[in-house]
Order: sequence, then C-alpha cells, then structure tokens
Amino acid sequence: MATLSSTELADHAAIGTSTLCLSDVELAQELFTLRDYLRWTASEFHLAGLYYGHGTQSAWDEAVALCLGALHLPWNVDPAVLEARLLPMERSRIVALTRARVKTRRPLPYLLGEAFFAGYPFNVDERVLIPRSPMGELIEDGFAAWFTEEPPERVLDLCTGSGCIGIATALHLPTCDVILTDISQEALGVARENITRHAVGDRVRAVESDVFQNLEGQRFDLIVSNPPYVDARDLATMPAEFRHEPDLALGAGSDGLDIVRQILRDARAHLSDDGWLIVEVGNSDRHLEQAFPQVPFMWLEFERGGQGVFALSAAELDAHAASFA
Repeated sequence: MATLSSTELADHAAIGTSTLCLSDVELAQELFTLRDYLRWTASEFHLAGLYYGHGTQSAWDEAVALCLGALHLPWNVDPAVLEARLLPMERSRIVALTRARVKTRRPLPYLLGEAFFAGYPFNVDERVLIPRSPMGELIEDGFAAWFTEEPPERVLDLCTGSGCIGIATALHLPTCDVILTDISQEALGVARENITRHAVGDRVRAVESDVFQNLEGQRFDLIVSNPPYVDARDLATMPAEFRHEPDLALGAGSDGLDIVRQILRDARAHLSDDGWLIVEVGNSDRHLEQAFPQVPFMWLEFERGGQGVFALSAAELDAHAASFA
C-alpha cells in the first residue's frame, strides 16, 4: 500500500486535500469498487468547484454520470453493482475522465461523447451545444397541449445543432416528418450522425439554412427552435465550461435576440394556419418582453425546471406581424 511522506501530506493539505496529484497506480491501490470511485470522483468535483448545468446539477450527480458513462451502464442500474470491483482498464478510464473534467473544465458530455435528451442518447462534441433544453418535457408529452386531436405532421427544428430536439420529436411522434436546419455544416455533421444512430433517415432530413433561407415554400404544423440567445453581458461572464461550446450557437447580439427577431418576422410564412411556434430564449426572456411589450407570449412552465420558452400560434403571429416586421 502506498504511503505519503509528511511533506506530501502537507502538500495535500495546502491544496485542499485533492488526490489528483497522486499517480494512477497509487489511486488504484486504494480504490476498488464502483462505490469507491463514485465517492472519490464526487469529492474531487466538489473540491474543484466545477460548474454543473450540462445535464447535472451537483458534484454527486456529475460523479454518477461520469462513472456510469465510463462503464457503459444505464442510469437505472441495479444498486448491487455499487459493490462490484472494477477492472484495471475501467479504473484507469474513470481516473482519466475525472482528471480531464477538473483540469480542462470540458463539460462531461464532451468527454463521454454522448448526452441524453428526452430519454434518448445523442452524439455530441465541440461542434454543437450540449442538449439541455427544457423542451424535452414537451417532446416527451408529444406537444399534446397544442395538438389535442392529431399530432403535427410536419415539424421544423431551427438551429438544430446536434439534432436532438427534432430527432427526439420524431422518435416520440412516429408519424411526423421532421426537417433539421442549421447554418453550421459542422453541426449538421453531428445531426446526421444522430439521424443514422436512431435510424430515422426516412422521416428526418438535415438541411443547411440560415434560419428560413433555404426553406422557401415549405410549411410546417410545428416550428421549434433553441437558437443562439445569450446576450453580450452573459456571454462575457459565463463559466469556463461554456467556453468549450461553439460561440456561434450561444451569442446573438447585445440583447440575445438577433436570431429570435428573424424567427418572429419570418415564421408565419412557414406555418400552417393552425400551426404553432415554440422558441427557447432562456435568460433573454426579459429582453423579449421589453422589445415586444404588446405581444402575448405564452411562457411555459416545466416540472423539471427551466424557463424562457414561449409559444405563439399562427393567428397570434398574424395579429402582431407589424411588430415583428
């Protein structure tokens, strides 16, 4: 068993008792079971003061996501597995991921190459935002609040990124056709990977488009979008984890509404007469209210948390077309 000298112990105390200065071999001599690694990883995350918000909300949740992801285990794994001893290769992977998470501040889904959204796994990397929209709840419910009799036949996912919103919609609504659009060819590359991963290529298509630019003449029953909406002030003060996400998918001008204004102006021409527009604007909701005080935005509430998602009907877009022009 490895022992530490008095100098090494003093060094640990000086840095807040982090054990990341130990070698992989030294750690492996003390940590054996999944429970051991969950506890150790959570301790290191807590000590490092990481930011959570890319799928988890605490050091413990992040540790669980890392360890289970590294071992290719599901979230609902039998608790008896906690006492299982890990193979040396498995231990090394968890240690390497933990070191990377703390030292680089890369969000965990990028390290794992995968994120879950609306109950499904999606490929993710630095070409796209990490899925975290509260609209996952709406998708899981089949957008039933707006389509009470029949589900939407045609759905458009604007600024799709990884394709998670549109593809998850197709998976939960197996009768609908979906178009995914993004201005970034790199993002569309990830979206196409996810189309293939979920075998929905017969109903889901990815199209390069700057908002509605390449969709002339096409209409949809439902348009959903999680566009760039971070205002300049928030963008400048975001935690280090967000620096790994593409700026193109985050910032949208001084008030965060550059893209949202285009969507509001042009969406009606691409909606059916009974269609709906649902858009996430996050913390820029206050800017939207100030910019369009006369528009009756329907702000949605979510059981699992989240804010800044509005819904507008085609009729409401018609009624306020002059404001959006």
